Amino acid sequence: MRKLTLHVNGSDHAIDLDDDAMPLLYALRDDLGLRGPKFGCGLGQCGACTVIIDGQAVRSCQLPASAVGEGRITTLEGLGSPEAPHPVQAAFIAEQAGQCSYCSNGMIMTATALLGRVPHPSEADVRAELAGNLCRCGSHVRVLAAVMRAAGGA
Repeated sequence: MRKLTLHVNGSDHAIDLDDDAMPLLYALRDDLGLRGPKFGCGLGQCGACTVIIDGQAVRSCQLPASAVGEGRITTLEGLGSPEAPHPVQAAFIAEQAGQCSYCSNGMIMTATALLGRVPHPSEADVRAELAGNLCRCGSHVRVLAAVMRAAGGA
C-alpha cells in the first residue's frame, strides 16, 4: 500500500492506494465520497464517469488513479453549488435536461470541457462531442438545448 495525492476540485487529497490499477472513479467515489461521477458501463463507453483533468473530459472508470500524476481533476461537485451553479449546470436546470439524470454527470462534464476549448460551438460540434455519452431516457434534445444555452446560443 502507498500514499497517493490527487488534486481534486482545488484541494489536495491523500488516499491509500493498494493497487496501481485501481480506477480513478473508485478513488473519487470510495475514498473521497464524491458522487457526481457514476459507475455506468465500466468500459469507458457510456460517459457516466466523466471528470475533467486539465481541461479534458476523461473517463475515470478506465484511468488508473496512479496515472493522474500532477493532473488537476474537476468533478461535478467542483463546478458549482446549488446556490451558485456553473453556467452549464444552470443551463441544464433551465432546460430541464435530465430525466433520470444518470447521464447528467457525463453530459455536463463533457459539455464543460468542450466550452472550455470552444466557447461558441456549433450545434454540430456539440452533437459530435456528446456522441459518446449514452442517455437511455431520451433527453438528448433538452441536453443539446442546455449546452447551446450555456454557450450563449439559446
